[in-house]
Amino acid sequence: MSTKLTVAWQPVSFILGLGLISQVAVASTANDVLDTVIITAQSRVPSSLPTQIPTTLEGVTKEEVAQTVNATDSEDAIKYFPSLLVRKRYIGDYNHAVLSSRASGTGNSARSAVYADGVLLSNYLGNGPTYAPRWMLVTPEEIERVDVMYGPFSAAYPGNSVGAIVDYVTRMPERFEAHVKTAYNVQPFKLYNTDETFSAHQESGSVGDRFGDFSFWVNVNHLNSHGQPQTFVTKPVGTTALTGNEVTVTGAVQGLNRSNVPWYILGTGTEYTTIQDHAKVKLAYDLTDTLRLSYLLGYWQNNSEGRPQSYLRDASDNSVYSGNVNIDGYRYTLAATDFALTNDEQKHITHGLSLKSHSLGTWDYEVAASVFDYQTDLQRAPAVALPAAATSGAGTLTNQDSTGWSTVALKATWRPQGLTGAHIVDFGYAADSYQLHIYKTNISNWLSDTGGTLNTDVGGKTVTQAVYGQDTWAFASDWKAVLGVRLEQWQARDGFTRTSTSETGYASRNTTYASPKAALAWRFNADQALKISVGRAVRMPTVSELYGATSGGSLTVINDPNLKPEKSWTSELTWEQDLGELSLRATGFYEVVNDSLYSEKTAVGSAVVSRVTNVGKIATPGVELAINGTNMGLNGLDVSGSVTWADSRIKENDGYVSTPGDTIGKYQPRVPEWRATALINYRLTNTFNVAYGARYSGKQYSTLDNSDPNGFAYMGASRYFTTDLRARWQFMPQWTASLGIENLNNYQYWNFHPYPQRNYTAELQWDW
Repeated sequence: MSTKLTVAWQPVSFILGLGLISQVAVASTANDVLDTVIITAQSRVPSSLPTQIPTTLEGVTKEEVAQTVNATDSEDAIKYFPSLLVRKRYIGDYNHAVLSSRASGTGNSARSAVYADGVLLSNYLGNGPTYAPRWMLVTPEEIERVDVMYGPFSAAYPGNSVGAIVDYVTRMPERFEAHVKTAYNVQPFKLYNTDETFSAHQESGSVGDRFGDFSFWVNVNHLNSHGQPQTFVTKPVGTTALTGNEVTVTGAVQGLNRSNVPWYILGTGTEYTTIQDHAKVKLAYDLTDTLRLSYLLGYWQNNSEGRPQSYLRDASDNSVYSGNVNIDGYRYTLAATDFALTNDEQKHITHGLSLKSHSLGTWDYEVAASVFDYQTDLQRAPAVALPAAATSGAGTLTNQDSTGWSTVALKATWRPQGLTGAHIVDFGYAADSYQLHIYKTNISNWLSDTGGTLNTDVGGKTVTQAVYGQDTWAFASDWKAVLGVRLEQWQARDGFTRTSTSETGYASRNTTYASPKAALAWRFNADQALKISVGRAVRMPTVSELYGATSGGSLTVINDPNLKPEKSWTSELTWEQDLGELSLRATGFYEVVNDSLYSEKTAVGSAVVSRVTNVGKIATPGVELAINGTNMGLNGLDVSGSVTWADSRIKENDGYVSTPGDTIGKYQPRVPEWRATALINYRLTNTFNVAYGARYSGKQYSTLDNSDPNGFAYMGASRYFTTDLRARWQFMPQWTASLGIENLNNYQYWNFHPYPQRNYTAELQWDW
């Protein structure tokens, strides 16, 4: 899967982590090799990842993505990376595609850092599925490569990088080029009483050129996707006697919920039809051979409708959506909002500006700033039942128009001369600001009204300022050490929650934390190396976790503005061997998180409510094995694979889910004990290849007390084993066709929502 280049154990090799290749490095002999570095040869557009740190790195190039991955969204590019999983539910999943890593589950979106050309895509306004990275601001056709650093071992990144740092490097042309691509996907889907075929089509185009020192790139993309149902209307099997005014219905599906308690599945919900448009403009001007000024403008819009379908039918075969019904001789009541409808409208804009030096001389520097703006973000939902809700009726309007974030970074690299050994010193300043405002009103016509009476109003801000320094020191020919520290000052302010009957403001908070980093590498022979890394990360509470409104118990609004930040210590020990055509890696890792942020039932006064609290301690020991091979015994045959074992357990927790102490010793939610990947790519000719991939995840839980043993149910988290197939043929110099099958073995699996079943993709691409 990964493109690998062995590099010289000289000062210039440290800079290879930036994606810069020197003739000295390329000409290295085997005796000079320290370790294997993931890299691609692109001298004009360096990666934003830091100078080389002896820790786990993985990468994939645009060629490998094109040949091996049925990439309909940018997050697909990392689907075969060791220990990583993106919870992508359907093509164009814009609000739940959360990244998980070795010791972080898919409910912890704030424990990874995703960037594109150094611009932050991770959404740290909250933590959870609705705060997924903004993957849609990168399309697969733009990707030049993807680099991943595991763990919080670089002082240049915030505490959110505790799980992994993902950086997308997108294309910047050296000459005129143009690309057009169209793709169509179809998914036959059978689950409960749903038996339908869902589809998506996508069209994209790119053009770029270079005129002397000026270059530009323009990319546009249109997606129309109809995904499978994501939620289901359920009722526990009851024993309420009939009163005589119920409608007798058929069609209810009996089953077991995730706790193995009998229930009825009455129909579907959140079946999204989504239309998305993306446009991006990138401009670059080389002020000198080593100094570049860049600007990025990204625009994304989405119009999405979530529509339910009832399985229930009356005697005249009409769909039933509300009221009292008779199911198998007992009375059940359907609320008006059980079969929920939603209309979403988003227009998000991002700007990025940077001035970056990459001279490889004594000094290099970067000045960068970015803004992400929720220009429009509306969600509409009715308070009345179908069929009336299809055309009118009261409802709510949720508005997040003034939400967004901004970042500023000042970075410098110093390569002092005359000191003992070779040094690369990185230091800098960073400031990130997040503003959340969720204004919900009651409206008379949920389809068209623009405002109404107050329902809830939630908002606040967080600001983090940081300074950091890190020294990479080659103190001997076979040794390298890294020492660094990040100092962060965090502030939460302007927090408030309002309802129609109350208003609460919260006092500002200020706190400062230090996060040291250390790493050591030893090349003990020409093709083997040992690396050890240790780092602390402090993940600050998000605005949503601090001030978000939650109903529960006898209280109207429950939240905790005094949440502690998560404090993690992560370590890893890695052995690597380069056998030429095959590279091997074994990594042992251990992570301890104090005050981990999770939602659980806990006591507030005399009431028991569900809200975000601090879980005292979670510990995760684990082992990760990875292989990468090129031309393995057969010319054109490439293989890669990984196996990860992690035993992530709750060690301390003063709160509780049902009873005090019931979470101690339980597995951390959505961190499976075992997971694995495999990818085989056979390049039969220079123009035709076939790839076969497989992914496995073992049993996992969604709850802190592990009270959900049945993963194969709605709201459960199941094990899975899926396989994928892709064939790609460049049948003319400018034309390429691809056919792909995802979930070839049609495995039905869950992560709260049902994942896609077997689906088929056809692509046609023209490149000039």
